[in-house]
Amino acid sequence: MEFWQGFAAQGAEDGPFTDRFPAPMPDGSRLVLPLRDYGDVAVAGFIANQAAIPVARRIGGWMAEAARDLGADIVVGLPTLGQVFAPLVAEALGHANWVAPGWSRKRWYEESLSVPASSSTAPAERRLWLDPRLLLRLAGRRALLVDDVISTGSSALAGLALLERAGVRPLALLVAMAQGDRWRAGWPADLPVRAAFATPLFARVPGGWMPRPGTAPTDLCPLMHAKATA
Repeated sequence: MEFWQGFAAQGAEDGPFTDRFPAPMPDGSRLVLPLRDYGDVAVAGFIANQAAIPVARRIGGWMAEAARDLGADIVVGLPTLGQVFAPLVAEALGHANWVAPGWSRKRWYEESLSVPASSSTAPAERRLWLDPRLLLRLAGRRALLVDDVISTGSSALAGLALLERAGVRPLALLVAMAQGDRWRAGWPADLPVRAAFATPLFARVPGGWMPRPGTAPTDLCPLMHAKATA
Protein backbone atom coordinates (compact mmCIF):
# COMPACT_ATOMS: atom_id res chain seq x y z
CA MET A 1 0.00 0.00 0.00
CA GLU A 2 2.89 2.44 -0.51
CA PHE A 3 1.31 3.53 -3.79
CA TRP A 4 -0.94 6.60 -4.17
CA GLN A 5 -0.14 7.98 -0.70
CA GLY A 6 1.84 11.05 -1.71
CA PHE A 7 3.56 12.89 -4.53
CA ALA A 8 7.27 12.56 -5.20
CA ALA A 9 9.71 15.16 -6.46
CA GLN A 10 10.38 15.22 -10.17
CA GLY A 11 12.91 12.57 -11.16
CA ALA A 12 14.93 11.66 -14.23
CA GLU A 13 13.98 8.00 -14.47
CA ASP A 14 14.05 6.79 -18.05
CA GLY A 15 13.50 3.05 -17.52
CA PRO A 16 13.31 0.21 -18.04
CA PHE A 17 10.69 0.11 -15.30
CA THR A 18 10.07 -3.05 -13.31
CA ASP A 19 7.01 -2.81 -11.06
CA ARG A 20 6.27 0.93 -10.90
CA PHE A 21 6.20 4.11 -12.97
CA PRO A 22 6.60 7.72 -11.74
CA ALA A 23 3.80 9.42 -13.65
CA PRO A 24 4.26 13.17 -14.30
CA MET A 25 1.67 15.46 -12.71
CA PRO A 26 0.55 18.94 -13.82
CA ASP A 27 2.64 20.66 -11.14
CA GLY A 28 5.85 18.84 -12.07
CA SER A 29 5.67 16.30 -9.25
CA ARG A 30 5.34 12.55 -9.79
CA LEU A 31 2.76 10.05 -8.60
CA VAL A 32 4.35 6.60 -8.41
CA LEU A 33 1.95 4.03 -9.89
CA PRO A 34 2.20 0.23 -9.91
CA LEU A 35 2.65 -1.44 -13.29
CA ARG A 36 0.01 -4.06 -14.13
CA ASP A 37 1.30 -6.92 -16.31
CA TYR A 38 -1.34 -7.84 -18.91
CA GLY A 39 0.96 -10.16 -20.87
CA ASP A 40 2.14 -8.38 -23.99
CA VAL A 41 1.42 -4.98 -22.50
CA ALA A 42 1.52 -3.31 -19.10
CA VAL A 43 -0.41 -0.32 -17.80
CA ALA A 44 0.07 2.04 -14.87
CA GLY A 45 -2.54 1.34 -12.22
CA PHE A 46 -4.50 3.79 -10.09
CA ILE A 47 -7.10 2.78 -7.47
CA ALA A 48 -8.60 6.08 -6.42
CA ASN A 49 -10.37 4.92 -3.26
CA GLN A 50 -7.09 3.57 -1.91
CA ALA A 51 -5.29 6.89 -2.46
CA ALA A 52 -4.52 9.28 0.38
CA ILE A 53 -7.20 11.94 0.80
CA PRO A 54 -4.79 14.82 -0.02
CA VAL A 55 -3.74 13.01 -3.22
CA ALA A 56 -7.35 12.55 -4.34
CA ARG A 57 -8.17 16.14 -3.41
CA ARG A 58 -5.29 17.57 -5.46
CA ILE A 59 -6.11 15.43 -8.48
CA GLY A 60 -9.77 16.43 -8.19
CA GLY A 61 -8.70 20.06 -8.26
CA TRP A 62 -6.66 19.51 -11.41
CA MET A 63 -9.61 17.75 -13.00
CA ALA A 64 -11.91 20.67 -12.25
CA GLU A 65 -9.43 23.13 -13.76
CA ALA A 66 -9.09 20.96 -16.86
CA ALA A 67 -12.86 21.11 -17.42
CA ARG A 68 -13.73 24.58 -16.13
CA ASP A 69 -14.04 26.16 -19.58
CA LEU A 70 -16.67 23.62 -20.65
CA GLY A 71 -19.39 25.35 -18.64
CA ALA A 72 -20.91 22.24 -17.07
CA ASP A 73 -23.62 22.80 -14.49
CA ILE A 74 -24.07 19.21 -13.27
CA VAL A 75 -21.52 16.44 -12.68
CA VAL A 76 -22.34 12.76 -13.16
CA GLY A 77 -19.89 10.47 -11.37
CA LEU A 78 -19.49 6.88 -12.53
CA PRO A 79 -19.24 4.18 -9.88
CA THR A 80 -17.24 3.11 -8.17
CA LEU A 81 -13.98 5.00 -8.45
CA GLY A 82 -15.24 7.95 -10.46
CA GLN A 83 -17.30 8.83 -7.41
CA VAL A 84 -14.12 9.58 -5.49
CA PHE A 85 -13.62 12.58 -7.77
CA ALA A 86 -17.13 13.61 -8.81
CA PRO A 87 -18.03 15.48 -5.60
CA LEU A 88 -14.60 17.15 -5.53
CA VAL A 89 -15.02 18.31 -9.12
CA ALA A 90 -18.60 19.43 -8.55
CA GLU A 91 -17.64 21.45 -5.47
CA ALA A 92 -14.66 23.04 -7.23
CA LEU A 93 -16.95 24.07 -10.09
CA GLY A 94 -19.34 25.72 -7.65
CA HIS A 95 -22.12 23.12 -7.79
CA ALA A 96 -24.32 22.30 -4.81
CA ASN A 97 -24.83 18.65 -5.75
CA TRP A 98 -24.03 15.96 -8.30
CA VAL A 99 -25.53 12.77 -9.77
CA ALA A 100 -24.42 9.29 -8.70
CA PRO A 101 -25.45 6.25 -10.77
CA GLY A 102 -24.91 2.95 -8.95
CA TRP A 103 -24.48 -0.80 -9.27
CA SER A 104 -27.37 -1.85 -7.02
CA ARG A 105 -31.05 -1.62 -7.88
CA LYS A 106 -33.33 0.03 -5.34
CA ARG A 107 -37.00 -0.91 -5.15
CA TRP A 108 -38.18 2.15 -7.07
CA TYR A 109 -35.63 1.91 -9.90
CA GLU A 110 -36.80 1.27 -13.45
CA GLU A 111 -35.26 -1.21 -15.88
CA SER A 112 -35.37 1.41 -18.60
CA LEU A 113 -32.84 3.50 -16.67
CA SER A 114 -30.14 0.83 -16.62
CA VAL A 115 -27.51 -0.53 -19.01
CA PRO A 116 -25.02 -3.44 -18.97
CA ALA A 117 -21.48 -2.42 -18.05
CA SER A 118 -17.98 -3.79 -17.55
CA SER A 119 -14.46 -2.41 -17.28
CA SER A 120 -10.85 -3.46 -17.83
CA THR A 121 -10.40 -4.09 -14.09
CA ALA A 122 -13.87 -5.62 -13.51
CA PRO A 123 -14.64 -7.52 -16.75
CA ALA A 124 -17.69 -9.42 -15.44
CA GLU A 125 -20.83 -7.78 -16.81
CA ARG A 126 -23.20 -6.08 -14.39
CA ARG A 127 -25.82 -3.34 -14.66
CA LEU A 128 -25.43 0.37 -14.15
CA TRP A 129 -28.52 2.07 -12.72
CA LEU A 130 -29.82 5.63 -12.46
CA ASP A 131 -32.33 6.66 -9.81
CA PRO A 132 -35.39 8.00 -11.67
CA ARG A 133 -35.77 10.63 -8.95
CA LEU A 134 -32.59 12.23 -10.30
CA LEU A 135 -34.03 12.90 -13.76
CA LEU A 136 -35.18 16.35 -12.68
CA ARG A 137 -31.65 17.16 -11.56
CA LEU A 138 -30.40 16.33 -15.07
CA ALA A 139 -33.20 17.88 -17.12
CA GLY A 140 -31.99 20.78 -19.23
CA ARG A 141 -28.55 20.77 -17.58
CA ARG A 142 -25.12 20.70 -19.20
CA ALA A 143 -23.72 17.46 -17.81
CA LEU A 144 -20.08 16.49 -17.31
CA LEU A 145 -19.42 12.75 -17.03
CA VAL A 146 -16.65 11.97 -14.52
CA ASP A 147 -14.66 8.75 -14.06
CA ASP A 148 -11.33 7.84 -12.49
CA VAL A 149 -9.53 6.29 -15.48
CA ILE A 150 -10.23 5.68 -19.13
CA SER A 151 -8.43 2.55 -20.31
CA THR A 152 -10.45 0.52 -22.81
CA GLY A 153 -13.40 2.91 -22.70
CA SER A 154 -15.98 0.27 -21.80
CA SER A 155 -17.16 1.76 -18.51
CA ALA A 156 -17.31 5.31 -19.90
CA LEU A 157 -19.31 4.11 -22.90
CA ALA A 158 -21.75 2.46 -20.50
CA GLY A 159 -22.06 5.80 -18.72
CA LEU A 160 -22.85 7.50 -22.02
CA ALA A 161 -25.48 4.86 -22.79
CA LEU A 162 -27.09 5.33 -19.39
CA LEU A 163 -27.28 9.10 -19.82
CA GLU A 164 -28.78 8.55 -23.26
CA ARG A 165 -31.55 6.57 -21.57
CA ALA A 166 -32.16 9.70 -19.49
CA GLY A 167 -32.22 11.92 -22.58
CA VAL A 168 -28.84 13.51 -21.80
CA ARG A 169 -25.76 13.94 -23.98
CA PRO A 170 -22.85 15.10 -21.79
CA LEU A 171 -20.54 17.94 -22.76
CA ALA A 172 -17.46 15.79 -22.20
CA LEU A 173 -15.87 12.98 -20.23
CA LEU A 174 -13.48 14.05 -17.48
CA VAL A 175 -11.05 11.56 -15.93
CA ALA A 176 -8.19 11.65 -13.49
CA MET A 177 -5.94 9.50 -15.70
CA ALA A 178 -6.00 8.66 -19.39
CA GLN A 179 -4.38 5.21 -19.34
CA GLY A 180 -2.90 4.73 -22.78
CA ASP A 181 -4.77 5.07 -26.06
CA ARG A 182 -6.56 1.72 -26.46
CA TRP A 183 -9.95 3.41 -26.03
CA ARG A 184 -9.58 5.99 -28.80
CA ALA A 185 -10.68 3.85 -31.75
CA GLY A 186 -14.11 3.18 -30.25
CA TRP A 187 -14.75 6.59 -28.72
CA PRO A 188 -17.36 8.96 -30.23
CA ALA A 189 -15.54 11.57 -32.29
CA ASP A 190 -17.85 14.38 -31.17
CA LEU A 191 -17.38 13.90 -27.42
CA PRO A 192 -14.31 15.58 -25.86
CA VAL A 193 -12.21 13.85 -23.22
CA ARG A 194 -10.27 15.80 -20.61
CA ALA A 195 -7.80 14.38 -18.08
CA ALA A 196 -5.66 15.59 -15.20
CA PHE A 197 -2.75 13.41 -16.33
CA ALA A 198 -1.94 10.65 -18.80
CA THR A 199 0.18 7.51 -18.83
CA PRO A 200 1.47 5.38 -21.71
CA LEU A 201 1.14 1.72 -22.49
CA PHE A 202 4.30 -0.26 -21.76
CA ALA A 203 6.10 -2.82 -23.91
CA ARG A 204 8.12 -5.65 -22.41
CA VAL A 205 11.89 -5.26 -22.84
CA PRO A 206 14.92 -6.92 -21.24
CA GLY A 207 14.93 -5.81 -17.63
CA GLY A 208 11.33 -4.68 -17.42
CA TRP A 209 9.00 -2.37 -19.32
CA MET A 210 9.40 0.70 -21.50
CA PRO A 211 6.72 3.21 -22.54
CA ARG A 212 5.40 2.71 -26.05
CA PRO A 213 6.06 5.97 -27.91
CA GLY A 214 2.97 8.02 -28.67
CA THR A 215 0.58 6.07 -26.41
CA ALA A 216 0.31 8.61 -23.56
CA PRO A 217 -2.59 10.92 -24.55
CA THR A 218 -1.17 14.06 -22.99
CA ASP A 219 -3.05 16.14 -25.56
CA LEU A 220 -6.13 15.53 -23.38
CA CYS A 221 -4.50 17.14 -20.35
CA PRO A 222 -4.91 20.92 -20.65
CA LEU A 223 -2.80 21.73 -17.58
CA MET A 224 0.12 19.56 -18.68
CA HIS A 225 -0.17 20.58 -22.33
CA ALA A 226 -0.12 24.27 -21.42
CA LYS A 227 2.98 23.75 -19.30
CA ALA A 228 4.77 21.82 -22.07
CA THR A 229 4.08 24.54 -24.65
CA ALA A 230 4.79 27.53 -22.37
